[in-house]
Amino acid sequence: MAAAKKKKKEENTPFITEMDMYYFGQGTHYEIYKKLGAHPAEKDGKKGYYFAVWAPNAREVFLIGSFNNWNEQDIPMKRQEPLGIYDCFIPELSQGALYKYLIIGADGERHYKADPFANYCELRPGTASVTTDISGLNWSDAAWMKERSETDIEKAPIAIYECHIGSWMRHPGREDEGFYSYREFADRITDYLLDMHYTHIELIGIAEHPFDGSWGYQVTGYYAPTSRYGTPEDFMYMVNKLHENHIGVILDWVPAHFPKDAHGLADFDGSALFEYADPRKGEHPDWGTKIFDYGKSEVKNFLIANAIFWLKEFHIDGLRVDAVASMLYLDYGKRDGQWIPNKYGENKNLEAIEFFKHLNSYIRGVFPGAMMIAEESTAWPKVTDLPENDGLGFTFKWNMGWMHDFCDYMKLDPIFRRDNHYKMTFAMSYNYAERYILVLSHDEVVHLKCSMLNKMPGYYIDKFANLRVGYTFMMGHAGKKLLFMGQEFAQDSEWSEERELDWALLSDDLHAGMQSYVRELLGIYRKYPCMYELDNAQEGFSWINADDTYKSIYSFYRQSADRKNSLLFVMNFTPIARDDYRVGVPKKKRYKLLLNSDEKRFGGSGLTPKKSLYTAEAKSWDGQPYSIAYPLPAYGAAVFLF
Repeated sequence: MAAAKKKKKEENTPFITEMDMYYFGQGTHYEIYKKLGAHPAEKDGKKGYYFAVWAPNAREVFLIGSFNNWNEQDIPMKRQEPLGIYDCFIPELSQGALYKYLIIGADGERHYKADPFANYCELRPGTASVTTDISGLNWSDAAWMKERSETDIEKAPIAIYECHIGSWMRHPGREDEGFYSYREFADRITDYLLDMHYTHIELIGIAEHPFDGSWGYQVTGYYAPTSRYGTPEDFMYMVNKLHENHIGVILDWVPAHFPKDAHGLADFDGSALFEYADPRKGEHPDWGTKIFDYGKSEVKNFLIANAIFWLKEFHIDGLRVDAVASMLYLDYGKRDGQWIPNKYGENKNLEAIEFFKHLNSYIRGVFPGAMMIAEESTAWPKVTDLPENDGLGFTFKWNMGWMHDFCDYMKLDPIFRRDNHYKMTFAMSYNYAERYILVLSHDEVVHLKCSMLNKMPGYYIDKFANLRVGYTFMMGHAGKKLLFMGQEFAQDSEWSEERELDWALLSDDLHAGMQSYVRELLGIYRKYPCMYELDNAQEGFSWINADDTYKSIYSFYRQSADRKNSLLFVMNFTPIARDDYRVGVPKKKRYKLLLNSDEKRFGGSGLTPKKSLYTAEAKSWDGQPYSIAYPLPAYGAAVFLF
């Protein structure tokens, strides 16, 4: 009892204690971010800020900042053993002070470092940390958090809008960059997501990073929402606003690597502290970045506590973990001689595997309803299986194979699609191996890959028709959904972080029609449980005809657990209309035309069918006992309710 009281007392003080150092050294101090970094504190009756930094291989550490005119000898920090944590207390210091740590390495070299645990950073190109206090954030999203904890996320609708705040929309005519603040963005994006029927937003580039062109994937401030768009309080306002409107928030999270910027984590205390010491394990030669040392308890703790920080302190609903494959494989992106095998002579990073199992086990147990999503681009087994089954423990995995097959197929001239027909059906052959999210992400619309619209073949108007039928296939296919911003209205140009989306395109009927079509698709997706409830059960998805290679037509149906309100999808990927296309159906019922991609309001020809109800005939077709005949337009998609 006495030990428990002592532990609780030590948890409630911002000052580092022996207990803190013990758990940090074990890699299990899940709220170490409340001790390391800069925090408001009181000592000897005086209020101020307490600073603590882990730098075990340093000879000396000094605190420098705007409060002491950056004097390099003025504030020496005291070393605490056994972990080599340096700390100090500065009385009468308030929020908004700039600071860094001056670390003298064992070799006498000076390193000017930002705080790895800072919650706020100077706006780039400045690189200092900033004192702040996030302990008093005022949340009003209790209803959302309760609902999330009670939801079976695997059987829930998930339609994600992947978004980069700085290039979604900007203030016109501003002399500066015109960024929306977190608060301004929250108000605009909430209305937009509600109108479009998205369930979640996934935000790119939130953790602090120095270079805009990295899109936030080269992080220097893992515990700080980027100051480009405002303060931590502003960021909290955005999350809270979205939650109040029942929209979940997912963040991109980058535990795979970090940049070599002088103020960042690289060679932090004059030695390879956060990274593997051997460059064959500690560097990505292609990316020019450092790799975290997942075998070091304190480094694992830094990352695991960081995931917990976002979920607990900012109520984030999920983390999309970037570049998982680069963590799992020791030879990822490396040639012979550039990597070291594990103790079994294999290319698996055993320490990273253990890290993922530890991380995901904790998240599953403590944050019900939160998602851990793997961007994993290989066939690594059991990514979404439980750690106790030797899985990695992720909630979902991005289906990169589906994405590449889909894009490769959609880019083809229709005459060649028949020879590549099974690119579109292959993903269902492995669908039940993992829990997948189908993604058309930012990576597919950059680096000369073209926008989604300009991947499509044919005349300009054909590109829109192709994209509508492609999106219909995606929304009907098993798996959760993700579209990158701009794809919903067929952005013409590739994405660039340097400018806002081309919103002016919505004055054109074709682009406005595409946006209306995606809105309709998402509305159907959310309305009918058959679209999401049994994504990982074989009875949830059934092919009607997966083999119509000559006509390049696909048909399948989705059904829910109660077998009510099933949906039939028929999609024509050629410019040839089929005036009386017969498709097999499983039940002798009336089939209601719910969505026709060729309607004029969507940018189609407007030659709509004369009727909306089709009664199944007792004529077997496509291996089904019944069938209906429907005038299927060129590049046309139809969705029927039965």
